[in-house]
Amino acid sequence: MTSTADAVRILRHVRGMPASDGAGVKLTRVIGTPQLPDLDPFLMLDEFGTDKPEDYLAGFPEHPHRGFETVTYMLDGRMRHKDNHGNEGLLVPGSVQWMTAGRGLVHSEMPEQEAGRMRGFQLWVNLPAKDKMTAPKYQEFAPDRIPVVQPGEGVSVKIIAGNVDGVAGPISQPATDPVYLDITLAPNASWHYDLPEGHNAFAYAFEGAAQVGEGEDARPLVSQELAVLGGGVHLALNADAAGARLILVAGRPLREPVARHGPFVMNTREELMQAFVDYQQGRF
Repeated sequence: MTSTADAVRILRHVRGMPASDGAGVKLTRVIGTPQLPDLDPFLMLDEFGTDKPEDYLAGFPEHPHRGFETVTYMLDGRMRHKDNHGNEGLLVPGSVQWMTAGRGLVHSEMPEQEAGRMRGFQLWVNLPAKDKMTAPKYQEFAPDRIPVVQPGEGVSVKIIAGNVDGVAGPISQPATDPVYLDITLAPNASWHYDLPEGHNAFAYAFEGAAQVGEGEDARPLVSQELAVLGGGVHLALNADAAGARLILVAGRPLREPVARHGPFVMNTREELMQAFVDYQQGRF
């Protein structure tokens, strides 16, 4: 039985805000809003999901990044990535792109469909000061490279990063030691999971609803709602009668100053200004 002292509980609920990015792509911003500006080391979380082509067709034309990592997880649809370091890839349903911007790159993310559903998440993960000017790196993982485990009855977990029952996801980042799980719970199914000690963590439900915690500390997490988690390491999830699907994300906080503006995230205002100069002078 999990002791109350070790149990993860919901510290606060956050709902996303309608936003627009790229050339007018409509999305919901969940982290990176006045309600939740960041959750160290996570700087932003966008959910995109629409059946209307006019909401996504304009895509994300060429734009720069420096100082952090972007993680794009496609649930539905097809998106083409290209950058100025020669990397190119096609994100298909179930695939993941983990891009380390480092000292700078210019990339585009454009839909490769003109109809149908486009759905997924983009997460921004901060880099520590010592790694902000590292060489850019691009990793793409097709669906068959991302392991799926069934750790309990009615429970299916896709492991993008982290470890479940001795099975590790393909993403490794020593600085933040991230966990990124896509969890599907059948109606009334339950699952218990231990988060890494000291990590900041959140859960975001995108289908159905679940209870987080046990007994008197159990709190509901409904669809399109983020829960900031804390209080311990032992997480209990219990799906409602209709089942639930959610992402669970955790990372080691960097506890460093953040200076950010648009697509650049540095530690000081001077570094931020230098990023603009370097981009304008073609040094990315």
